[in-house]
Amino acid sequence: MKKLIAALTICLIITTCFAQDKTRQQMASIGNLKLESGEVINDCQIGYRTSGKLNSDKSNAILLLTWYGGTSAAVEGGNPWQIVDTARYFLITVDALGNGVSSSPSNSKTQHGAKFPFFSIVDMVNSQHQLLTAKFGIAHVRAIMGISMGGIQTFQWAVSYPDFMDNLIPIVGSPQPGGYDLMMMNVLRRIIESDPGFDHGNYKVNPNIVTANMLFDATLTTPEDKTKSVPHNDFPKWLQQVETNNNHDWNDAYHQLIAIIGNDISKAYGGSLKEAAAHIKAKMLIAVSTQDHVVNPNPAMDFSKLLPTSKLVIINSTSGHLAGGFQDVQVRQYAREMLGEQ
Repeated sequence: MKKLIAALTICLIITTCFAQDKTRQQMASIGNLKLESGEVINDCQIGYRTSGKLNSDKSNAILLLTWYGGTSAAVEGGNPWQIVDTARYFLITVDALGNGVSSSPSNSKTQHGAKFPFFSIVDMVNSQHQLLTAKFGIAHVRAIMGISMGGIQTFQWAVSYPDFMDNLIPIVGSPQPGGYDLMMMNVLRRIIESDPGFDHGNYKVNPNIVTANMLFDATLTTPEDKTKSVPHNDFPKWLQQVETNNNHDWNDAYHQLIAIIGNDISKAYGGSLKEAAAHIKAKMLIAVSTQDHVVNPNPAMDFSKLLPTSKLVIINSTSGHLAGGFQDVQVRQYAREMLGEQ
């Protein structure tokens, strides 16, 4: 869904020419990456973009994580500079495993397609930690933040490396998927798996899985929003657009989807979110969208109650999942306050 999410999101938020500069894309090799499963991603490559300047004691870095299918270029298209002042901070936007820029089924030379090992959200975080420590020599960051799957990764950072950051800003993310999320994600999973063109990931030509695109696009916002944005007479145009959108690699989308389904920050603590919360040391700003049909807000809201010092921002908008972004007034205000910019 890489291009789908990026395109839909960028249409709703500010796009900067700076973010679209392809010459800013950088790559780093972190060697063979051993995964939670015991499998290995050979010669793991991590993509990233930077803005601002790292200070002499390397204490001003902020890590920004990508959403499902999103690239660092697309995420920068959301204008994170509304929150992060790069005259003060060094912003590192990192491409997650499986997004088609960092090591993915679509770009691996030795583990291409279905041969690529399944990875987890924990593995994404571990690869990013290796990038920051080995490539930049950074031992601590000012903040880590992300939207959607970026928010999910932010929650995982909180427990995987609790001493690594001062602040955490997960936006429309979740510490673990709720029942509704699991239902919808597994419907999407079954659609992909049952498509004959997908062929268990062994396709020679990237399939066009229209039903999967339809489901995801329909749930990105809300019924009220879709009723207004896609009136009766415009439905054929919407259908044609979804049917012809095939700019994402389905093995990439599938692998990231499996990682999200398996996400649960309490796994290392016997399934106890309370115990997981007790290990978090950084301050947290948790932003949720009450009408989110992609990532249900309840798990994050409940988790915030386990963190007495956390700040919960509740967004109520018919934009649903897409309401959670850098453009939200509350998110901007409280994030800037957390970073000492107001």
